[in-house]
Amino acid sequence: MPTIALVDDDRNILTSVTMTLEQEGFQVRTYTDGESALQGIIARPVDLAVLDIKMPRMDGMELLQRLRARSSLPVIFLTSKDEEVDELMGLRLGADDYITKPFSQRLLIERIRTLLRRNEASRAEGSGATPAGVMVRGELVLDETKHQCAWKGKDIQLTVTEFLLVKALATRPGMVKSRDQLIDAAYGENIYVDDRTIDSHIKRVRKKFRAIDDSFNAIETLYGIGYKYKEG
Repeated sequence: MPTIALVDDDRNILTSVTMTLEQEGFQVRTYTDGESALQGIIARPVDLAVLDIKMPRMDGMELLQRLRARSSLPVIFLTSKDEEVDELMGLRLGADDYITKPFSQRLLIERIRTLLRRNEASRAEGSGATPAGVMVRGELVLDETKHQCAWKGKDIQLTVTEFLLVKALATRPGMVKSRDQLIDAAYGENIYVDDRTIDSHIKRVRKKFRAIDDSFNAIETLYGIGYKYKEG
């Protein structure tokens, strides 16, 4: 039974969403601020976290940064319609998805299930990998069974979304992947995601690789078309 951390200072949201999630078979731990959520999640790890951005004591952005320093826990942001900048910043910091308030609880459940499936799938052996579950493309090594990524022998911490995007590109080096194809690979065919979401994820992936190799250029942008993983 997956456990979800629900973090929001609106107690009405905590109550209604908790009831819905529990009806769907999830265990839920609720927190009303980021500081108590961080302490709780560290002490008792969860399978996925749903975070509000605007909270007292520690906002969702800072909480996400601290969680990302420790793990690739799947994270969904809850954001208001007028917080577009926050949405993009959240994705750059490593959030896997965001939902705009007011939101459909059915949509939230679908996003949660999708992320949990992706998290599980990313740990299983997939097509394009060796029998040991390891994909090697030049200096890139992706271990799908352990959800590990390495470049030139150095580990890179990727979120589930980032891992699936790198895998989708590296599986067919030289082949151009449109943003729609990357959305399908990372989110599934039934989830709508704006193109800018993929762009934000790719920018963050490049930043992570360039943190250990400032000459990294294996992921190439084809403006107006999409992205590709360079051969060789």
